[in-house]
Amino acid sequence: MAMAMMAMRRAVALGARHIPAAAASSFRVVSLRHMSADAGAAMEKIRAAGLLRTQGLIAGQWVDAYDGKTIEVQNPATGEVLANVSCMGSRETSDAIASAHSTFYSWSKFTASERSKALRKWYDLIISHKEELALLMTLEQGKPMKEALGEVNYGASFIEYFAEEAKRIYGDIIPPTLSDRRLLVLKQPVGVVGAITPWNFPLAMITRKVGPALACGCTVVVKPSEFTPLTALAAADLALQAGIPAGALNVVMGNAAEIGDALLQSTQVRKITFTGSTAVGKKLMAGSANTVKKVSLELGGNAPCIVFDDADIDVAVKGSLAAKFRNSGQTCVCANRILVQEGIYEKFAKAFIQAVQSLKVGNGLEESTSQGPLINEAAVQKVEKFINDATSKGANVMLGGKRHSLGMSFYEPTVVGNVSNDMLLFREEVFGPVAPLIPFKTEEEAVHMANDTNTGLAAYIFTKSIPRSWRVSESLEYGLVGVNEGIISTEVAPFGGVKQSGLGREGSKYGIDEYLELKYICMGNLG
Repeated sequence: MAMAMMAMRRAVALGARHIPAAAASSFRVVSLRHMSADAGAAMEKIRAAGLLRTQGLIAGQWVDAYDGKTIEVQNPATGEVLANVSCMGSRETSDAIASAHSTFYSWSKFTASERSKALRKWYDLIISHKEELALLMTLEQGKPMKEALGEVNYGASFIEYFAEEAKRIYGDIIPPTLSDRRLLVLKQPVGVVGAITPWNFPLAMITRKVGPALACGCTVVVKPSEFTPLTALAAADLALQAGIPAGALNVVMGNAAEIGDALLQSTQVRKITFTGSTAVGKKLMAGSANTVKKVSLELGGNAPCIVFDDADIDVAVKGSLAAKFRNSGQTCVCANRILVQEGIYEKFAKAFIQAVQSLKVGNGLEESTSQGPLINEAAVQKVEKFINDATSKGANVMLGGKRHSLGMSFYEPTVVGNVSNDMLLFREEVFGPVAPLIPFKTEEEAVHMANDTNTGLAAYIFTKSIPRSWRVSESLEYGLVGVNEGIISTEVAPFGGVKQSGLGREGSKYGIDEYLELKYICMGNLG
């Protein structure tokens, strides 16, 4: 299984194109010094709160990698090393699994009320430390502080929701076919869960999995991204403080291939839950077959955003902007293709470009910043590849289209016009701050273009017509549809995709079923 994601150093971008090279160099030096000072103060605040953890968590103990190896966690805005964390592998993961398996037999026997109270305390601790968690997230992932604070609240909401849902895991009684029998259905926890989470939402993707798992009595081994382990470790520390038993929540990070293989090969791990790329999801699904594990996958997307000519332009621009540029375009539900009906194409393009021009690129610690850096140099190179492919095939860059003068992995918010379906920008997920605009004539054409992909996670529609909103929503082959709204995720609604965007749902009352098994009990001789 080729899962390894090796952490790479952030390379400084080549010279700026808008100002003389000497001035650009001086500007970057001053900016980086300012960013470094802000980062230093932020790290001190995190340390003072006791939330800077660099070791893995196994059986309630903070442990180093057994061979002493570490990996660097870097700030994508500056390239500075924030911390060196334990680089773990198969041996540590096996011990974490053993710990989770042992603890399962006690944690699953806790009453629903007891599990609920522990989760509620975890929620309270996350909220009371939301500023420190947001700072940590901004430092290691790069997203602006406003977005980081939003993610802390969003991530915590899953813990709160499933603390309440723990008390609502109901079974059933089936009318018997014979008078001396009673037929019962129980819902029981599946067992040890292996949770593999991405770097773009380092808190919420953990709480959205761990919350329901713990609520129903499962225990968990979490493998966070090597790029963003610090937020995961801080959240786990707060879980321990909340009274989640040692061994119920374990965290290992480092060698992705070894950790993944250990989770897949273990017969004690009964479920794999993963958020990430479709390619890795397929490998995990195949690897789970040998031990017939329960699997839930939230994979890549290629979200269409359809703006009809009867849409409110202001609403459409605001919604499209939010759907596209949140986290600098680094979300699986980002609007990847903006389809605009010909009657309003020019008007929408003008208003949209004006809105994109107002986005402030910079260090996420600065209050005015709305666009942070991409996660690393490889992400920037991917964006460049997509832009070069599009322009070579006739697309035109209407705004941006190059690295930002700040250097590092900053990239200009970009709008590209005249995009066609033979371009990478149409066929694949760019995962960056690039908005392709694509004109269409009819509703039928828009639906066909939107569905012309193997993925099916999120889609967006902007229209004033209620019949059209129903008609198009039902025709789109996507698990999530936003109508006149660009931010649609919430803990009370099911999140997940169709086709090659995954299996299962997270969040809501439906999400807890992913961590439960049904047991049928036939009780005879009761006459």
